[in-house]
Amino acid sequence: MISALDHCVLICPDLQVGADTYAALLGRGPDWVSQPEDGAATALFRLANTAIELMAPIEDGPVGDRLRQMLDDGGPRLTSLAFASDNVDADRALFERRALAPSDISAGQSTHAVSGDIRTWRRFRLSDAACAGVKTFVVGEAAPSLQADPAVEGAVTALDHIVIATPNPERAVAHYGGRLGLDFRLDRTAEQWNTRFLFFRTGGLTFEIIHRLGTQSDQEGNDRIWGLTWAVDDLDAAHSRLSAAGHDLSEVRIGRKPGSRVFTVRDRTLEVPTLFIAHDGD
Repeated sequence: MISALDHCVLICPDLQVGADTYAALLGRGPDWVSQPEDGAATALFRLANTAIELMAPIEDGPVGDRLRQMLDDGGPRLTSLAFASDNVDADRALFERRALAPSDISAGQSTHAVSGDIRTWRRFRLSDAACAGVKTFVVGEAAPSLQADPAVEGAVTALDHIVIATPNPERAVAHYGGRLGLDFRLDRTAEQWNTRFLFFRTGGLTFEIIHRLGTQSDQEGNDRIWGLTWAVDDLDAAHSRLSAAGHDLSEVRIGRKPGSRVFTVRDRTLEVPTLFIAHDGD
């Protein structure tokens, strides 16, 4: 079964600008920057429980051309989830039985832009339609594995939770809890925020599925990866670090989760709604 979120994918128009933007935001440099392949290249930031991969068109090629079209249609955004598996063959067979229409398993490879080192992995893709429009992959562990770069004070250590907006919460329960097998922890309706929240866990990461109440939405419409909440050990140091760099930030405030404090980052996130969080005892 799925053991973690290996990484999520954020598409952007310029890889160097995107990598510099997220290095400043996270307080750590990328752990892998790839050579262009099929017209696109990536920068990967590894954290304690997952990674974020920035992908951008670099030159002409099938992937680069497709990314340009996606960016023209909707701008920078989170597009994909790649779940980690310790047995991709068994998981592919399982997800075929669960009607997720997995592709054949394929070999992946990436060459480092500077060192020329090569990483390899195996993966398959689930049907977009079966995953409510969210591009979803299942990957085996890449070799060699990556260790996160040393970080500055107030740097991000992990992804606390990823937020997905859905027009159909019952479908989300069946998909994330039933078919994908994530640990379904909580179903909560908060009238004061006009929102129903569904919480799932895997690999030390929370999936927060939100449904806005009272909205006229197509029940068959797609889900959307909406935002990210980054965990830090020292929230005040993180606020000071980003404030000194000129970010537009909210004040530090008490979070919705008991024992948490948060602040919002309002700019330089490549259009991704972004929150920083620290928990009592972190």
